[in-house]
Amino acid sequence: MVRKIRKAAVIGSGVMGGGIAALLASAGVKTVLLDIVPFDLTDDEKKNPVARNRIVKAGLDTVLMTRPALLMQPKDADLITIGNLEDDFQQLAECDWIVEVVVENLKIKQALLKRIEAVRKAGAIVSSNTSGIPLRSMSEGLGTEFKQHFLGTHFFNPVRYMKLLEIIPGEETLPEILSFMADFGERMLGKGIVWAKDTPNFVGNRIGVHGMMKAIQLMVEEGLSIPEVDALFGPAMGRPKTAMFKTADLVGLDTMNHVAQNTYELIPDDVARDDFLPPAFIQKMIDAKMLGKKTKVGFYKTDLTPEWKKIRKVINPATLTHEEYGKPDLPCLAAAKQAKTLPEKIKAIVYGDDKGARFAWKALASNLIYSANRIPEIADTLVEIDNAMKWGYNFEMGPFETWDAIGVKTAVQKMEADGLKVPENVKNMLAAGNETFYKLQNGKPTYYDFATGTYQPVRLSPHMISLSVLKAENKTVKTCPSASLVDLGDDVFCLEFHSKMNAINGEIVDFMAEAMDYVNDFGAGLVIGNQAGGMPGAFCAGGDLAYMAGLAKEGKYADIDAFLKKGQMGMQKVRYSHFPVVAAPYGLALGGGCEVCLGAADRIVAHSELYMGLVEIGVGLLPGGGGCLNLWKKMTADIPEPVTDVDLAKFFIPTFMNIAMARVSTSAADARAAGFLGPKDRIVFNRDHQIGEAKKDVLKMVDEGYAPPVKRPIRVFGPAGQGMVNAELFNMQSAKFVSEYDVFLAKRIAFVVSGGEVRENSMIDEEVILNLEREAFIDFWKQEKTVARVEHMLTTGKPLRN
Repeated sequence: MVRKIRKAAVIGSGVMGGGIAALLASAGVKTVLLDIVPFDLTDDEKKNPVARNRIVKAGLDTVLMTRPALLMQPKDADLITIGNLEDDFQQLAECDWIVEVVVENLKIKQALLKRIEAVRKAGAIVSSNTSGIPLRSMSEGLGTEFKQHFLGTHFFNPVRYMKLLEIIPGEETLPEILSFMADFGERMLGKGIVWAKDTPNFVGNRIGVHGMMKAIQLMVEEGLSIPEVDALFGPAMGRPKTAMFKTADLVGLDTMNHVAQNTYELIPDDVARDDFLPPAFIQKMIDAKMLGKKTKVGFYKTDLTPEWKKIRKVINPATLTHEEYGKPDLPCLAAAKQAKTLPEKIKAIVYGDDKGARFAWKALASNLIYSANRIPEIADTLVEIDNAMKWGYNFEMGPFETWDAIGVKTAVQKMEADGLKVPENVKNMLAAGNETFYKLQNGKPTYYDFATGTYQPVRLSPHMISLSVLKAENKTVKTCPSASLVDLGDDVFCLEFHSKMNAINGEIVDFMAEAMDYVNDFGAGLVIGNQAGGMPGAFCAGGDLAYMAGLAKEGKYADIDAFLKKGQMGMQKVRYSHFPVVAAPYGLALGGGCEVCLGAADRIVAHSELYMGLVEIGVGLLPGGGGCLNLWKKMTADIPEPVTDVDLAKFFIPTFMNIAMARVSTSAADARAAGFLGPKDRIVFNRDHQIGEAKKDVLKMVDEGYAPPVKRPIRVFGPAGQGMVNAELFNMQSAKFVSEYDVFLAKRIAFVVSGGEVRENSMIDEEVILNLEREAFIDFWKQEKTVARVEHMLTTGKPLRN
């Protein structure tokens, strides 16, 4: 039997349950979402199905309204059906996977699982999203067949965006069930799998909450302010911008406190148990309903003056009043700002000698020691702990990677000098002559295994291709500071951008031409993709705006035109090359990044989290690298050839609106709905698999006998399209939805996309639109308002409406 998840059930429609249901639906799985019948129904309401489903309906409504969106696209909600645990429980008999996400109460969970056992079909998988209750306690008294299909699946919130999925085997879970769920979670749901043991709060929260609680305790002891702590444990340490206290506000102080207190109660034998006790001021904040985002006041709050000016304040733990604050001024932070790499930044902070450095060292050292002491209690390897913190907390480095970055031997010497007890497993590693937790062996990443005292290979998914590993194996065939060409094997190569935000500059344009020549001579096909970090990360955030702004400032419009023409011709060369090309966009694919996908690739293999759009109008420009041409081609590519009487207005309007409104997709599914992806393009949920999947598509096209597309004239709408747009723009300007300059730009964009001064429904060469793009692009640069928009974006990072 080939196991499949055709239908799933989620029991519990709160934040986590709703998020899991949304993810399953977005992955194409029919999902039943159930919750309890309200306790306070009147006699009449008890007979009313709508009233009986009030709680679950509210949960689904929350899913639909939440921003950032939990669903990949609104219509995914069609795959979710709702019900209650009294009237609709029998629906569970149809489900292949049932996940419970009910209140953290052992008796309630035990009673629910007993009911599920009675209705589930043989072989159906049942899992719990608990974070604190032992699986063995929940499944006590249940049958062997049930226990063989029971496990923990601990998602992190928000479910769509957080990569971590902790899988916790039960005492009797079948190995094939564990491997199936790991594969389903990884391939179908896009998660990074961490194997955890059935211990309190598993891996991510055990380590993460320890780090946060210990840091708060030390903050009070050392006399630091909350903004100082957040500055120290933010991007300078490879942590998210929300750092510690802003993250706590997002999670909710009550939730954070509950997890900490729950852990404390469940780990009576942990020598660091007291590290989980929150300082007294936290409980006082909770009592005062200062819970964070959910109550609009937590560690931080924002006040508005009568003039609508925002005043940002932070709580003073001593007085429990919120006060205005400025940017922290600590010497170690200044030193970190000057450092170029993340390891250098972390060293500058923890090995400094000011109060901030002393605090940061104590907090970090405590968490490093705690992490090492939890192996093998909570996980068998240090890789699981590092991955949990990277995927569940968005750290750039996990604890052991951080330890490597600051020098294991140096850090241990400092710990011992400070009277800290270094874990025996770490001391044994050093004593054996091993000074790092990770190292490359024959180009392959390995980790130090405490159990065997040897370096073991880091397990990588067979679906994954790692560009960093390939480059360590000397598979880079050509490179420059902004891009590289990497051999993926099987005569397929990857064109990787690695400029700032992977933005397209002159160096990349020149390198693309060289890469094309190389692949033409020595390769079978090309993938355009990269594996830059960040959440959501940037496939390519556009063109080098600062470079063009410099040329415009000096009046070198001919140089801008030459740069654009070279880019356009390079894109055309890729598009009509004699080998298949697949683009692998993820995260930000804006402006030039979107143009690369639309213009150069035969197919697109997109990551599900794709924010794609032609956004140039936001800085007073239009797509000048073939974006206008190729979006129009993408929109009209699948009109069957025999269909000659086509209403081009139905294709022109959405094409124009995408460009003129700078529409950015909210997911890859939304990009498909907008027309940026076509029916031949694919969406993958796991970004780690993306390059490998793109390579598969290249090889498939090669195997099918790839022939380059034939360059033919394209049909355009002509003046009729311009007239339609002009009429609508007049209405929008009259209603003050757009500025006069927006109208000026939009009219020119309509002129370009419609083919210019040609007859309606004319056939024209592609070069006509490319020339119109460049002419408009140059003309826009000559406008003062465009220059002002560009300068504002470069200075503030925000668009200017003028």
